[in-house]
Amino acid sequence: MPMELMSPAGSLEGVVAAVRGGADAVYFGAGDFNARRNAKNLEDNQLAEAFRYCRLRGVKTYVTVNTLVTDRELLRAKELIGKLSELGADAVIVQDLGMARMIRTLAPDLPLHASTQMTLHNLGGVLAAEKLGFSRVVLSRELPLKEIAFICKRSPLEIEIFVHGALCMCYSGQCYLSSAIGGRSGNRGLCAQPCRMAYSYFGGSLVYPLSVKDLSLARHLEELEQAGVHTLKIEGRMKRPEYTALVTSIYKKALTEKRPPSRDELDQLQTVFSREGFTDGYFTGKLGSHMFGTRQEEGGKAARALYKRARDLYQAQPEPPCVPVRMTFTAKSGEEMRLTVSDQEGNRYETAGQPAEPARSRATKKEEVSSALTKTGGTVFSPDQIEILLEPGLRASASTINAMRRQCLEGLALQRRMPPQRRTGDWQPGVKRLPYGEKPGWIFSFLRADQLTAAILRARPEAIYLPLEEMTANLPMLQALAEKGLTFAAVLDRVIFDSQWPQVLERLRQLREAGFSHLVCTNLGQLPLVGRLDFTLHGDFSLNAMNSQSVKELREQGLSSCTLSFEMNLAQIRDMSLGVDCQILAYGRLPLMITENCITKRHGDGCARDGKACGGTGNAIIDKTGRSFPILQENHCRSTLYNAEKLWLADKLSDLQGLGLRWLRLCFTTENTREIERVIQAYQQGTGTPPERTTRGLYYRGVQ
Repeated sequence: MPMELMSPAGSLEGVVAAVRGGADAVYFGAGDFNARRNAKNLEDNQLAEAFRYCRLRGVKTYVTVNTLVTDRELLRAKELIGKLSELGADAVIVQDLGMARMIRTLAPDLPLHASTQMTLHNLGGVLAAEKLGFSRVVLSRELPLKEIAFICKRSPLEIEIFVHGALCMCYSGQCYLSSAIGGRSGNRGLCAQPCRMAYSYFGGSLVYPLSVKDLSLARHLEELEQAGVHTLKIEGRMKRPEYTALVTSIYKKALTEKRPPSRDELDQLQTVFSREGFTDGYFTGKLGSHMFGTRQEEGGKAARALYKRARDLYQAQPEPPCVPVRMTFTAKSGEEMRLTVSDQEGNRYETAGQPAEPARSRATKKEEVSSALTKTGGTVFSPDQIEILLEPGLRASASTINAMRRQCLEGLALQRRMPPQRRTGDWQPGVKRLPYGEKPGWIFSFLRADQLTAAILRARPEAIYLPLEEMTANLPMLQALAEKGLTFAAVLDRVIFDSQWPQVLERLRQLREAGFSHLVCTNLGQLPLVGRLDFTLHGDFSLNAMNSQSVKELREQGLSSCTLSFEMNLAQIRDMSLGVDCQILAYGRLPLMITENCITKRHGDGCARDGKACGGTGNAIIDKTGRSFPILQENHCRSTLYNAEKLWLADKLSDLQGLGLRWLRLCFTTENTREIERVIQAYQQGTGTPPERTTRGLYYRGVQ
């Protein structure tokens, strides 16, 4: 089966451009719950027209409903989902677990596709998505070919990947930079793209360390097909219809003709939009500075010359036929003439005409009937097979045959436009659970075991979080502390490729044998792999739980506790019905990005500067206002970018008392032991002097 080519549309004109360009499927947004809320998107009257237009032409329609939503917003989203199912969307693309849970009940026949915003990047993620009711997974863009092939070979679901368009520096679904800087959340469809801004390394000249070139896998189509990818996705819902038409047509020709794009076609792709060229670095596994670039003004000017040619692709008339049909014509003496037209999807329309009369001079030939039936110009239909049963000696009226052909094609078109009949369910949010009424306890989170001191341990937190690797490297010391009554939980990396899991599982085995039984899961893909290892599982902030339904879903997937999204404000947390013990991040530098491409490595030679290793506390990028964002190394040369200011709520603890939270988590990253002790004392006493520069996070101002 050939790979499906999916193209973006930000408007009804964009839908036409995608279809006329050769797309097998089109995806677009509707309402306020999609990750490109700044795009035009489709209004209600345009939605119905878009679905009818695409169904007639055999093109699938996938609607993005892929933002995080709050409890109050779920009720509005309910109306949208009901409408999309009724109008006949072929699937909805979803990020929020609560949204997916609602859709399964409200519209059980509406297929679910797991958005790339879910950060699914391994086979475990696919298996988790299957359990949640998804039929397709859009993998993270950072995966190399060998990881994609591994997943496709074993996946029970369809696998979709991005092949062209903008790349984020951060893993999709894990970027909070726009939220922290300006209150505009990428997880809620309003990313302000701060990754395209200029920063400096260590106070040097301004550069663009977070601006990755656009992706293009146009030269790797055969490899993708061999790997078993089901769908190729072009990014660009905020771009012009001309862009969609041109890019789609080039990829479609390459797929149809089973060849890579020509040099001229590649030049067109680069001219119509790029950032100093394209990159395939993630796909090939060749990371580095060559993957970065910015949009040049001259590129925009050169693109205008291609727009007219692109408009001709979707505005030219008449429209080329794109739906093959089978026609069966019967004419027998004394009986009405009959014509049946059917398509490959099983739609069928039959009509009858006046009986053919005995020929007085010349009988009608089969060739004449065939010629009349093939006159389908002005429609989307093209006769693929014609069967004619014509008794000799009859005269069939050409006008009657033409009328029968028109009636059949109109009837078939009407059938094809009709939405499928689907079941509907009654979803209600349920009775709100009584919140946890006691004073929240404490959880301390550290990056290194050497940040622990006796004074910290005397504070008696209910749990101490440490990275898995750090725990297995310090087992004897931690065992001694555990014997004194302290509880430790190992935090898994947010990104673990399938090729990296054997090492992780070995460390988990060591941890379990040493007597440790608590594990913090940071990605859905971890749950199928660790769920049978006899750990008590806790969910981290990166699972993006923003509503009560998401918390319920995570509980049903095996989590005993959950960390709520730090993109919520206090009122939104108060609205929630917390079905498991929940916590929030209450202190520390918020992690704003996790990147596959090492940020520090781009500066100077290698991965060090002035003798400081990548993982040191001296690495940072600085914005134009002088704010310094620390960069800390993760396993496998990944990087985490942290907020410039530390979250400080020690003087706001009374505001957190009535939220139903079981714990407040203090997260320590760049702090030394003395700083850590001061912070813990300030929080436990509700007093103390905050660090020089602090933030309240988003708990008071919220995000758009």
